[in-house]
Amino acid sequence: MTTSERLRVALLYGGTSGEREISIASAEGAYEALCEGGHLVERIDTADKSQLGRLFNEQFDVAFICLHGRMGEDGSIQGLLEHVGIPYTGSGVLGSALALDKARAKVHYRAAGLRTPRGLTVHQDDRLPVDWIVEAVGLPCVVKPSTEGSALGVFVVTTPDELSASIEQASALDSAVLVEEYIAGVELTVAVLGNRELEALPVIQIVPAHEFYDFESKYAEGGSRHICPAEISEEATAEAQRLAMEAHVALGCRGMSRSDIIMNARGELYLLETNTIPGMTKTSLLPDAARVAGMSFPQLCERLVNLALER
Repeated sequence: MTTSERLRVALLYGGTSGEREISIASAEGAYEALCEGGHLVERIDTADKSQLGRLFNEQFDVAFICLHGRMGEDGSIQGLLEHVGIPYTGSGVLGSALALDKARAKVHYRAAGLRTPRGLTVHQDDRLPVDWIVEAVGLPCVVKPSTEGSALGVFVVTTPDELSASIEQASALDSAVLVEEYIAGVELTVAVLGNRELEALPVIQIVPAHEFYDFESKYAEGGSRHICPAEISEEATAEAQRLAMEAHVALGCRGMSRSDIIMNARGELYLLETNTIPGMTKTSLLPDAARVAGMSFPQLCERLVNLALER
């Protein structure tokens, strides 16, 4: 089956994670684009069990996932779709689970020989002395919940007292908290499309309106400026694209991914994290990169559906 046919698409959105509102915004654009492509699109808010039951009781050709965070990007909904036999956009169960868990993803990055900031994981029942963490990671450092996205609960700290308070705050969102070295530099992100044959889209340079690229910077109008193609050398561009494709492979991603990278003052690139269901809002990065590559938003959505069906 290809998308030259009219498909019945289950558009999965909403959910119960802290990124619910972003999911709803992503789904609005995807709905219009898929309808423009001639498909019959049924919206299903996975927070509503009665709606979720439609996946068992109705026939769908493909599921288009616009869920972000836990119960959307962690392999849960992917496992359900595998069970009912509906092809779906994005990565499978394992790739989704690995990418959402930033601490586990770093283990796979390192195993693949990919440069990533040094860091450690603090669990809620750990009693690690703050001074020991500072010695291991250094200051300033970044504190983030291991399985939250959209920069939710992320802190850049410069003192031991800030570190202690930030770990406590991040622990309210996740039982595992990642503490890693802070690397100043040029913020880049690279989207990758494909299953076996991969295509890296143009590199985007992110210039936040504020010092840190936080939730507001990502989603508020004017919160950040996206420069695409990034204003970096051809060599750095090629290296960033290579790094993103290798991250895609290392985590077992499929369909699409978007990796965040930082380039320090020496031109060294560090892989920060990989997102398996990038945002699809009007300020989102994947649609921006696709446009520069000559792909309209409806064409991007159609490409993702094709990739889901070819597996």
